[in-house]
Amino acid sequence: MSRSVLIVEDEQVLRESMASLLEDEGYESIQAPNGRVAHDLLLEREVDVVLSDVRMPEMDGMDLLAHLKQLAPQTPVIMMTGYGTVENAVDAIRTGAWDYLLKPVQFDDLLHKIKRAIEFREISRDRETMADQLAEQCTFHHLVSESPNMRTLFEQVRKLSTVKSNVLIVGASGTGKELFARAIHFNGITRNKPFVPVNCGAIPEALLESELFGHKKGAFTGAIADRVGFFETANGGTVFLDEISSLPKSAQSALLRVLEERIVIPVGDTRARPIDVRVIAASNRDLDHMVEAGEFREDLLYRLNVVKLQLPTLASRKGDIPLLVHHFIDKYSKQMNKHVTGITNGAIRALLTHHWRGNIRELENVIERAIIFAEGREISLADMPFTTDFDDHDAGEDLRESIQQFERQHIIYCLRRHQYDKAETAQQLGIGISSLYRKCEELEIPKNLEEIDRQRAGES
Repeated sequence: MSRSVLIVEDEQVLRESMASLLEDEGYESIQAPNGRVAHDLLLEREVDVVLSDVRMPEMDGMDLLAHLKQLAPQTPVIMMTGYGTVENAVDAIRTGAWDYLLKPVQFDDLLHKIKRAIEFREISRDRETMADQLAEQCTFHHLVSESPNMRTLFEQVRKLSTVKSNVLIVGASGTGKELFARAIHFNGITRNKPFVPVNCGAIPEALLESELFGHKKGAFTGAIADRVGFFETANGGTVFLDEISSLPKSAQSALLRVLEERIVIPVGDTRARPIDVRVIAASNRDLDHMVEAGEFREDLLYRLNVVKLQLPTLASRKGDIPLLVHHFIDKYSKQMNKHVTGITNGAIRALLTHHWRGNIRELENVIERAIIFAEGREISLADMPFTTDFDDHDAGEDLRESIQQFERQHIIYCLRRHQYDKAETAQQLGIGISSLYRKCEELEIPKNLEEIDRQRAGES
């Protein structure tokens, strides 16, 4: 099937010349004399590339570009501008144009950029397809993993989402505690009810009870009106109490009363108000040790800890790094409208061998930062904010196993992306096809997509 190019140009001779050239090269050309006509055409059909002049009557190229970012955000737009208005091209790129051409247009340059734009569109489509497949197979409500311990946690979340029992989520900073809380809330019976996140460590102690339970007008200096607290706001749904370990003893006592009696009494009020709220608390500190040290109420811990979820660090699930990397590349490429084509093997090794003190949050920040600088190419080692002195010969057995897991998942990802075309996959990986066959055998990679799906279904 021939690829389609919409040519938007008010100079008829130039427009028809470009259309004739593109048709000679096997493209389907569609012509529009201005942005208004082009906009109407795009409401009726999809095209592979838009080639647009900047200055035109009725609707100019910049206005058309702005409409296209809403109407067809995945369609690459190449802008044409004169030498004297190069600043227009710069503005267009900032607005979201894929590339630009200077007039008078050099036809070789035109054909080259259209070819690259179509290749980019195909990569974008593959990436979207892969992202959808990964989402179906490896994600659970924005949680991404293939590791057995995380799969067990996902199953616990499924069960917890059907009840309103209190939950305690513990884990190091950056392991995704709020994501798990949201998964519990939005995956089950409370999905249509309020979810109210509260950072207990960010509220001054003097205001904690007022923020949590509300207050009456005149209850204290500055209370100029009645205020509904977080618990009443979340009635019927979930309050997520992050950094629960930072609650002072006075607030712990008040919270215990709320959990035991299922009522709140606003500061300055005497009337109890019944509530129906599930509490999900999170902590990166060991609350049992805090109880032993007299810093946390034991009876409150019992009330919160009906079910406990212990989240693993990224270091203990390094096999998930490839999935997370591709997930974040897809996420931030779309958010920032950046054209990132993948990630190099060197960058992958750096990510795999890095010591992730900040866990998944740190990994996400690293990928977001890399995408900012990797416009139009793969993320490379130079885009990493750290260096690695990893040596294969010094790797311990655990690290060797992690590397093998990573290689296996990364090769499977690339095979899927290229519909199991091993020649194209080997080219992307930068290895010979014989090396790819050897790797597939060493890593016990199934021979086709159906076999992989059956294997994953058995594991889950």
